[in-house]
Amino acid sequence: MQIDVGYFYFVKDDFFDIINDPELMKNKENGIKRPCYFCFKSKENDKIIWFVPVSTKIDKYKKIYENKIQKQIKLGKNPSIDTIVFGYVANTYSTFLIQNMFPVTEEYIQSQYIKNKVAITLSNKLQNEIISKANKVLNLYNHGMKNIIFPDIDNILKQLLK
Repeated sequence: MQIDVGYFYFVKDDFFDIINDPELMKNKENGIKRPCYFCFKSKENDKIIWFVPVSTKIDKYKKIYENKIQKQIKLGKNPSIDTIVFGYVANTYSTFLIQNMFPVTEEYIQSQYIKNKVAITLSNKLQNEIISKANKVLNLYNHGMKNIIFPDIDNILKQLLK
């Protein structure tokens, strides 16, 4: 399957069965394909595709976002949140959860998100913001800030690449 950066995909249930990580946002029950994930390719390994979950629970994540900003202000920092991004997906205001991103390999990708026979994508500006922040978060993670991403991506990568 051709994986296009900047588009949305669904992950096979097998992935979640094999990668038993309680922090992963699992597929919904009853045959409903959700969540969908925004994807971009790894800079380090061409077999790895990073998946960023998308949610429409705006109120929930706005509160989390605001709490993170207030915490940084109290610490005397200039607030900058890289783990949550807001933007439109197919005319729906959504939340991109970089803090919940995880790696996948091609064999675990089920299908592309198609709505009204059109593959869903984002504006270039929003794509660039998400990918830039995700790469920044991955860099922080790789330099020891392991709590910045909820799933155990080291373990997931180890399982995917064995």
